Amino acid sequence: MYNKTISNEIILPPSVKRKQYIEVPLPMDCSMVQKLWRGVLGILLLPGYVIAAKILRAPGISIHVQCVYLAVRLFFLRRISFRTFYMLVCFPMDSTRYFEFHEVLNRLKHVTFSSCLDVSSPRLIPLMLLKQNRSAFVNILNPDAVDILETQRLAVALELTKRCVFTNSTIEKTKYAPESFDLITCVSVLEHIPDDREAIKTMWLLLRPEGRLILTLPCMAQPLEQYISRNDYNVLSPGSDGYTFWQRYYDEERLQNCIFNIVGEPIKMVVYGERIRGLFYRNASMKRLLGSLYPSWRESYMMAKEYRYFDTVAELPGEGVVMLEFIKT
Repeated sequence: MYNKTISNEIILPPSVKRKQYIEVPLPMDCSMVQKLWRGVLGILLLPGYVIAAKILRAPGISIHVQCVYLAVRLFFLRRISFRTFYMLVCFPMDSTRYFEFHEVLNRLKHVTFSSCLDVSSPRLIPLMLLKQNRSAFVNILNPDAVDILETQRLAVALELTKRCVFTNSTIEKTKYAPESFDLITCVSVLEHIPDDREAIKTMWLLLRPEGRLILTLPCMAQPLEQYISRNDYNVLSPGSDGYTFWQRYYDEERLQNCIFNIVGEPIKMVVYGERIRGLFYRNASMKRLLGSLYPSWRESYMMAKEYRYFDTVAELPGEGVVMLEFIKT
């Protein structure tokens, strides 16, 4: 038995923030046989979906291929478990991560940096940056103790531990000296921080002159805040109603007020989003409901069919994501 996902979106006047409350369902029960069958099915079907996504010019496909290569190599060297192997092969990125990984890693492919701070990005971002730049050192910041342990294990498997250090903390509680880094990356994280302005000020303070700040953020033509019934990370405390702040969607006004007014205009801005409003929410609800039964191998093809690039945030019909690059002068 499971609870139906409920979304109560409160539409308020422009002067008041829109809020959406997400009721997370209990995931569907499945046996070990079902899990194994889905795993085998995913590995068998994945090549066809990835090829189709490549033909349709979805972003991030070359990164997915790199992850498959790493998974096969590390698995046969007995450095990773079958679970990690499967995740790297079938689910290295989900939904708009294909866009985010593509834009961030491509922008930094030919950028030389010596010291980087990664603020809680998906673990493959800082580790792949280390593989791209063999003379760099990365400080990996993450308040989730379980997640940072998984990142450490993968770093050990990739033999990267000599060039990275792990800190279990939030950006607000760090004690780095000002101007410590020439690159700061923060992929799909700022939206989860209640005081985003202070977080941006801290990152900017830690960046050296001529250093780069790379951000990705969820965005919409109209701003929105989401609250969720399940507190997975235990970083924030739930409110009296039992719901925990989950994330915010940035419109052009909030981007200006909370980011551009602090660090200046970006030197690069790229927007990507759903073609039809509601596609992203439908997909996220399916993941929460199906759990391990979700057909993760379809993600790259889904991006190709259901998402596209836009010129501005204001053009988005629904949910999207924006990549921003800044240089500190």
